Amino acid sequence: MFEHDFLADVFYGNTLENWLISVLYLAGAILLGRIIFWFSSKVLKKLTAKTQSKLDDIIIDMMEEPLVCAIILGGFWVGFSRLSFSAVVDKNMGILYSILLVLNATWFIARVVNSLIKVYLIPISEKETNSLDEHALSLIQKSLTALIWMLGSVTALNNAGVNVGALLAGLGIGGIAFALAAQDTVKNIFGGITVLTDKPFRIGDLISVAGFTGFVEDIGLRSIRLRTFEGRLITIPNYKTVDSNVENISMEPSRRIELKLGLVYSTMPEQMELAMNILRKLPQSMSELDEKILVFFSGYGDFSLNITSFYFIKKEADILETQSKVNLEVLKQFNEHKLDFAFPTQTIIVQK
Repeated sequence: MFEHDFLADVFYGNTLENWLISVLYLAGAILLGRIIFWFSSKVLKKLTAKTQSKLDDIIIDMMEEPLVCAIILGGFWVGFSRLSFSAVVDKNMGILYSILLVLNATWFIARVVNSLIKVYLIPISEKETNSLDEHALSLIQKSLTALIWMLGSVTALNNAGVNVGALLAGLGIGGIAFALAAQDTVKNIFGGITVLTDKPFRIGDLISVAGFTGFVEDIGLRSIRLRTFEGRLITIPNYKTVDSNVENISMEPSRRIELKLGLVYSTMPEQMELAMNILRKLPQSMSELDEKILVFFSGYGDFSLNITSFYFIKKEADILETQSKVNLEVLKQFNEHKLDFAFPTQTIIVQK
């Protein structure tokens, strides 16, 4: 009796032994990738953190995942190369492997570029004296990322044997139809460039555009995103932003507030003058207000003597809280000086 050698059994043109060895190559590559990832996280990062340069920290941090993927791809390819398949399968797998390697390298380069922008350029943009703002960086970062992936995709197609020149020439046949379908996209891209060059607002500014008011959270090549006071996220295409009147509320030097008061008709002229003087002195007791304030006796209402005041809240002050403080101070002082606010009244004369 001879024992059957299961390892010699053939499955899909290869012995079970060869299949197991190939799987072990892949498993070993995965294990090696995990070990390198651990070594990088626990050892290399601590060593680079001690250096003065940030470049080595960026390269090590951004290299971890792509390097692990490259090792796994290498293990897969070594295991696959040991197996026997048809010429068509070998050719297609070689093309796929080449494409994956190029895309993995493209991923690594895109990660490094994005990290360099975040580490070196964003701190520069945070300085108010510098002309490079966060908006410009956002567009630069997205444009560079798109360009890197475009070049990587072209390289991958070229390695796969695709004639990129002929492909682009063939695309020219449908270029007109594509251009018509992509009109809005093109308008949005040029709108984004216009916003970049004109700089009507920056990320974090409070603006009013296209009927919406909110804080700018993101400025992209296609659209901008606003966070409204209700907490809703609004996406507005760039071409609509360019075609609309944009009000940058954050750029105002101060906020003008109109305050209208009405006193009863029994108020004496001296009391009216006292009331206006109280309003004129508000900036002296409240640091949130500009010194400039306008107060005048605005007219005779149906049931009140009207006083109108325009005061200005400084840019750095809280708008809503300051208005509340002003209103409370006015109420307090008017009550102390026996100045009575008017309310709708009606006098009925009955003739007998």
